[in-house]
Amino acid sequence: MTNAGIGDWITRRAARVPSATALVDVATGRRASYAELEHRVAAAAEGLHALGVRQGDRVALLADNSAEYLELLFATARLGAITVPVNTRLAAPEIAYVLEDSGALALAVSATYRETAEAALGQAGHRVAHTLAIGDGAGLDELITGNPGSRPPAAVRGDDVCVIMYTSGTTGRPKGAMLTHDNMLWNAVNLITAGRGISGDDTTLAVAPLFHIGALGLSALPVLYAGGTVVVQRNFDPEQTLRLMAEERVTTQFMVPAMWAALTKVPDIARFDLSALRWALCGGAPCPLPVIEYFTGLGWTFMEGFGMTELSPAALYLDSRFVVSHAGSVGRPFMHVDARLVDADDHDVATGAVGELVLRGPTVFAGYWGKPAETAEAMRGGWFHSGDLGVADADGFVRLVDRKKDMIISGGENVYPIEVEQVLHRHPGVTDVAVVGVRDEKWGETVLAVVVPAAEGVSADELIDFTRESLAHFKCPRRVEFTDVLPRNATGKLLKRVLRENYAGSAATVHR
Repeated sequence: MTNAGIGDWITRRAARVPSATALVDVATGRRASYAELEHRVAAAAEGLHALGVRQGDRVALLADNSAEYLELLFATARLGAITVPVNTRLAAPEIAYVLEDSGALALAVSATYRETAEAALGQAGHRVAHTLAIGDGAGLDELITGNPGSRPPAAVRGDDVCVIMYTSGTTGRPKGAMLTHDNMLWNAVNLITAGRGISGDDTTLAVAPLFHIGALGLSALPVLYAGGTVVVQRNFDPEQTLRLMAEERVTTQFMVPAMWAALTKVPDIARFDLSALRWALCGGAPCPLPVIEYFTGLGWTFMEGFGMTELSPAALYLDSRFVVSHAGSVGRPFMHVDARLVDADDHDVATGAVGELVLRGPTVFAGYWGKPAETAEAMRGGWFHSGDLGVADADGFVRLVDRKKDMIISGGENVYPIEVEQVLHRHPGVTDVAVVGVRDEKWGETVLAVVVPAAEGVSADELIDFTRESLAHFKCPRRVEFTDVLPRNATGKLLKRVLRENYAGSAATVHR
């Protein structure tokens, strides 16, 4: 079906509720109506077109949260081009890889990351021809100035890609998950129809990083689709977040567990008037039960969910009616998501038995950018294989029990151990190494490296500093333990379950 894709959402809202507030930028104080947002999006699209951006081209974003971030995303979509959000916590070599792999033609950068961007652009292999300033309140003005925004939007298909989001790769390189216009549309429909849903009367705070699918897909895009208001907060500060939620009368709110946990530490939370809040959603990692109990104890409608970048991201959620009775579960599938638990042969497992969670529906991604083999493996039999192991009860509520691929989730960020191991293997003082996740009260999990040293004298601090030269800090070990030998089976495979038992007191990779 041919339409104008997600860019058309703003056009249609501007025609129906032109004076309604669409975006509030906390850093600059700018409040934009849907009519104003439509003008800026159309003008920015015209400016991008003048730079040579055409349908299918990629525009990368390396920036803090801002209204301009979302404006540029919609402007790119209006051209039928593809936005590539870049994790701002990546090191320059990692950013360089994303730019090269995606073939980005333009890069929008906020001032905070200008130096890192320059280092990344200094490496060979990328196609970036234009660098744009963004997020300082006037960054897009140069692109917009002199453009009336009269150029008609490109005709795109619902199955055209609109966003490529890079996920940490199990082979040490991230993969670009291709999300289509229809993926975003059906994800918004899922959020609108789930539980108490979302409407044009809702206001949300986009405080989790917009380069993550959580903030974008569970917060900003569904609310804008519904005609509501998105308040964009540049960085997370617990007390400021509560103050903004009160001042802006936030009604629906998504954050990752570490953020919700941080709010529980703010003294006298009752001084903030949060009476407008209809529901709160936690996702990105299992939420500690004490955090859930804290907010339900305040009388909040607090829900937990499960999603993935490849699912745009909404997959399962625990409706508020079942938060207490099914505590520890991630719930049941959203309206337009099918879910099963299967064995190694992709046969359904019995109720109460452990199986891999596989999913199907219109929110399932279009595949990994430039990686047909990986796409085929993930989509065996027409179902997306999540790599997560779970158990379903007789009522269909799913509880996750392990992560098939040993992924670590630290503060909502995905860390794949092999990527860290590959860096540590390059250190001359390391003979062998294994990386596992260990529980952490603040971050959910943190990274532990168990090292067989090549010689005496190498220190934990030296190895941590070494990893920080080429990896984002959240991926780097916070703790290093030394051992004479790593546990392996007869075929030489690392027994990470043994390591978790020895060093973290548990064989499980998901902790509650």
